[in-house]
This record gives sequence, C-alpha cells and structure tokens, in this order.
Amino acid sequence: MAARQPLIAGNWKMNGLTADGVALAHAVAVGAGGLSCGFVICPPATLLAPVSTVLKGSVVGLGGQDCHAAVKGAHTGDISAAMLADTGCSHVILGHSERRTDHGETDAGVKAKAQAALAAGLTVIVCVGESEADRDAGRTLDVVGTQVKGSLPDGATGANTVIAYEPVWAIGTGRTPTPAQIQEVHGHLRSVVAGTLGRAAADTMRLLYGGSMKPGNAAEILALADVDGGLIGGASLVAEDFLAIGKSCP
Repeated sequence: MAARQPLIAGNWKMNGLTADGVALAHAVAVGAGGLSCGFVICPPATLLAPVSTVLKGSVVGLGGQDCHAAVKGAHTGDISAAMLADTGCSHVILGHSERRTDHGETDAGVKAKAQAALAAGLTVIVCVGESEADRDAGRTLDVVGTQVKGSLPDGATGANTVIAYEPVWAIGTGRTPTPAQIQEVHGHLRSVVAGTLGRAAADTMRLLYGGSMKPGNAAEILALADVDGGLIGGASLVAEDFLAIGKSCP
C-alpha cells in the first residue's frame, strides 16, 4: 500500500471578516511549519484574496468552498474553478452536506463541478455522508457508496481527489460515531473506490473524516487504518485547536 500523507482541511464556512480571517490564517501558517500532515484552509470567498497573500510561501494550502461547473458565463453570484485557481487556491470542497441540503445539489451536479475543478488544476475534496434517518435505518453504507460512485469526477486519482466522509447528524452537534463505525464507513469507501477506479487509486486516495473532530478525539480517529485526515469545521476557526488536530496525526 502506498503511503498517504494525512491532510487536515479547515472549512471556515460562512465565518470571518478580513481582520480576523487574516489573523487566523497567519496563526495557522506559522504553527503548521514542521508538522507531518498537510494543511488546507477554506475560507469564504470574500477572504480568498487576503488569505492567499498571508499563506504565500507557507506550507498551508488554500481552498474554495464551492465552484460552478461552467468555466465562465451568466451565473450571477457563482465562482468558477479557474477563478479559484487564479486567486491562489489549490483545493476546493464540493458536495458538502450543507450545499446538498441548502442548494439541492445532486451527485451528478457535484461530479460536474469536480470535473471542472480538475480541469482547472485543483484538487477536489468530495463530501459524502448519511443523515440520521439513513443511519438509523441501516442505510449508511449504501448511501455513501452511491454518493461516491455518482460524485467522483472522470479522471479521479489519488493525487487529485480526496473524499471526506461527514455523517450529517454529527456536523456541529458534538456527536461523533464510534471509532468502529467510522472505520467501517471509511473501509467501505476505499472498497468502493477500488471497485470504481482500481486498487492503485484506492490505496493512494486520502479519506478524511468530518463531523465534530476536535483536539480531544482527533488522535483516536486519525489512528484508524482508513482515516487519512480530517475536514474540520468549528475547530478550524481556533488556530490552537486546528493545529492541535494536525499534531495528532500519526
């Protein structure tokens, strides 16, 4: 099996004005030096340019929280993948549960965006996850497997694509699945990737856990065999907490 460098990605969601966003990015950039994992922070679109300036020359990458499937055109309020790359982004989060819920995004729509992102040279972080109803009904593996198959872009590899598993019922709630439940889902996701893209892609593709990961539980989760990092929400807004999660990487 190929080695997979852990990735800790921070999703700031709709939080941050210029002064506090720049200060947070600076603190992360300073603290991330010398750590074994990779770091990416994904601020809201209004902060991409100033944060890009702060991160220049650091080990921390910059990511967008969404992009449009089209290269350009009459899409008021949207941002293309090329625009993200032009602002200094190396990554983009796609298909987050909040986008799927708030904006009705489908697997096919996420796939189209992901293909546009790959064409622009970005690494895509494709999100999948089940609702509490799906979990209680025993549909978790079917749901996330279907989402992966429908959302992964053509040409996806371990180098250009990351999958983030986010149990919807655990995001921002303080609830987390047990380590055994997390490993079960991540192991299933790797099997689905192997069946879809081949074993080489499955062995090199990083699978992140997202859903109330924090300094207190990060080490246990990151030690699981098929967990290769985290997609961090609330804890990414506090530099010390975000960096502490990174320090927990094996």
